[in-house]
Amino acid sequence: MKHLLVVTGVFLLPAAIHAQEPKIQCPGENTVEMRYCAGQSWEQSTDQLKQKVPKALFKQWQETTRAVCAHAYAAYKEGSIYPQLVVGCDDNLNRALLQAH
Repeated sequence: MKHLLVVTGVFLLPAAIHAQEPKIQCPGENTVEMRYCAGQSWEQSTDQLKQKVPKALFKQWQETTRAVCAHAYAAYKEGSIYPQLVVGCDDNLNRALLQAH
């Protein structure tokens, strides 16, 4: 059984190496693409903020913005757009702080 897992992993490795990021034109044309774009934008603002804010304060910021954004969009929690709304909210708050900083 161990050998089967190793052999399967070896055959799947080249496919994983050649996998590329999807070619999505942001802001995206459907929910999946828009969610991807919102995530990319949030990662960018988060990385920028990490460089400007002390680590402990950044952690508090993340906890607070997540709580505020989750509360702001609680009415959409069961919908497919909810994750995108929350990530977009986090990103917008990050960018507002970056402008003020």
